[in-house]
Amino acid sequence: MDVSMTVWAVTLVVILAVLALDFFIVARNPHEPSLREATLWVIFYVGLAVLFGVGLTVAAGGRPGGEFFAGWLTEYSLSVDNLFVFLIIMAKFSVPRQYQQKVLLIGVALALVMRGIFIALGAEAIARFDWVFFIFGAFLIYTAWKLVTEAADEDDEFEENKLIKFVESRFPMSKDYDGARLFTGVRGSRMITPMFIVILTIGTTDLLFALDSIPAIFGLTQEPYVVFTANAFALMGLRQLYFLIGGLLDRLVYLSYGLAIVLGFIGVKLIFEALHHRGVHWAPEIPILVSLGVIIGTLTVTAVASLVKSRGSQPAEDDAGEMVSTSADGDAPDND
Repeated sequence: MDVSMTVWAVTLVVILAVLALDFFIVARNPHEPSLREATLWVIFYVGLAVLFGVGLTVAAGGRPGGEFFAGWLTEYSLSVDNLFVFLIIMAKFSVPRQYQQKVLLIGVALALVMRGIFIALGAEAIARFDWVFFIFGAFLIYTAWKLVTEAADEDDEFEENKLIKFVESRFPMSKDYDGARLFTGVRGSRMITPMFIVILTIGTTDLLFALDSIPAIFGLTQEPYVVFTANAFALMGLRQLYFLIGGLLDRLVYLSYGLAIVLGFIGVKLIFEALHHRGVHWAPEIPILVSLGVIIGTLTVTAVASLVKSRGSQPAEDDAGEMVSTSADGDAPDND
């Protein structure tokens, strides 16, 4: 697939323009979006991805288009799984709801930059060393196993990494948020705010997410343009998706298992492809349409099974008072 510098430039400009518009909207009016607002934005971004995929199919052929849709669905699903971690981080640091949009938007921008760097490094490594496929494949199989074991543990506790602990121990931090500011003055002293730690935590988490997602997308396509655009469209609208399905995330009980199947499948596909390139003729080459079918089928079954499971357990939980709560004055909380 021959992509000119002009096409690359136009794509980057459009993506940056969309992110700038998103940032402008959040900066101008920090708020918690309503269900209707979040839904419309998510539909808009999903529509953009579908239009881009159709346009890519028309312009470059069915294979690049199929690779884009397979990669986008995989990365989008991983992004949904990542929202679990974002929810835990927001809860741990008690981020005010009206400022969570800004945190998410900065997180998306950081993720896009980090993934862009990893894509460039991964493409160069693949071009020079075909044995990298074995490493990527093994890493994806390990990640799949880790998803299964972590899902079985059902541990929702977030543990701060060493960098976060180092910053907290070396720099004075205010106890309270000062709006969305990263630094504040307390009795004449310059201090970092809890928001600084939240942004740093989101950034380091994005780095770990990139380590999982980039090998997955390279297992579906080795075209840098398709890899980058699939990641970019998967990240667009992530903040709106956070508010749209935030209350539903705990109902996607089998999501980790579905992602484990997808990542494990891609890992095996990568290893087969590497063996085939090295002359092992019994190793099959899995067509992109088969990959797309496996991804769509697995995610569909996972979503349906999760909703059936959560619907079956919800009445008992409601009767026990575990799912329905009220505020201190007796009013039902606002779930918007």
